Amino acid sequence: MNDQDHPRFVLDPELPAGDRELLEGRPPEGLVAACLPPPSPPALGAAALAGRLVWVPTFAFFYGVLPGGWIRVFFAASLDEEDLMGGVLRWGRLPVLTMMLTPAVQIALLLLGQVEAAALLAAAGFTGWGIGALRHMGEPAPARAAREHHGRYLLPGDFDRPATRLLVRAQRAVESVLGSEAQAAGLLDGVNNTVVLPREEWAIARALAEHTRLRRERRAQQPERLTPAVRALLRPQDRALETSVRSVTRRIEALEAYAQRAREADDAFHESLVLQRLPEQNARYRELLAGTAGDDLAGAEIQGLADDARRAETALRDRVAGAVRAGHDLELAAD
Repeated sequence: MNDQDHPRFVLDPELPAGDRELLEGRPPEGLVAACLPPPSPPALGAAALAGRLVWVPTFAFFYGVLPGGWIRVFFAASLDEEDLMGGVLRWGRLPVLTMMLTPAVQIALLLLGQVEAAALLAAAGFTGWGIGALRHMGEPAPARAAREHHGRYLLPGDFDRPATRLLVRAQRAVESVLGSEAQAAGLLDGVNNTVVLPREEWAIARALAEHTRLRRERRAQQPERLTPAVRALLRPQDRALETSVRSVTRRIEALEAYAQRAREADDAFHESLVLQRLPEQNARYRELLAGTAGDDLAGAEIQGLADDARRAETALRDRVAGAVRAGHDLELAAD
């Protein structure tokens, strides 16, 4: 297989948007195939635990109670740091604003004799920055998403060769529709392709992954070592698998038919763009023909151009209508 024959990994479209972004931005080698055991939560050793017991309170006290934000700004400025504010704002605007204002508010409260309020503010700052430090030191968000949603994404390793071939066909059809000029121009708006097609791709991928698991289990059973009687008992399972493969193949063929309709609509759309220039071109050709062959011939040629334009516009409407109908059929099948 070449690189074009390798499927891209597939995500469950029902995943939360934030976790989808985390998983889409994570390289496939950082994910774990659904056919493998799920990744374990990161273990925390004794040394790491002791380090956190010291570092987290110190960090929270420095930024949540003391004027740590101001100290850092002055220190960074003394080093002539070029991107000073970019470095300061790496935690986000709200935490930076909090650590800059908390010392001033504390001093104001102390000057007003509001010792309890100042102490309460210091406790709140210490707690908030302590929680933030623990979250920062915990499991990275992409790794957490990969662990929590294991099984809701499928990798190339989840598919054997027959399943891979079918999945690649489905993904090419989906990409063809979503990347078509007709889709970008809104000509296929009658079908919510951005919703239906990912859902259809996920359903096909799940079925193909299950086919792969069943075929791998069958190979592990070593049928050549079984007696004819036992092999006969397994034949209904084989027929069920073959029926499911045929059903998924038909779904992929429907996707490919829709992609072909979208390509035809692309061709007609291209023709329509060419026809948009016909009025200006007609005038130029009219002048050309009038100067060489007379007005009667010019009128006949221009009429021919106009007839061609009408035929092309009719073809565009027919092709787009056919693509939309195919998309509606696909949407109904997915539902």
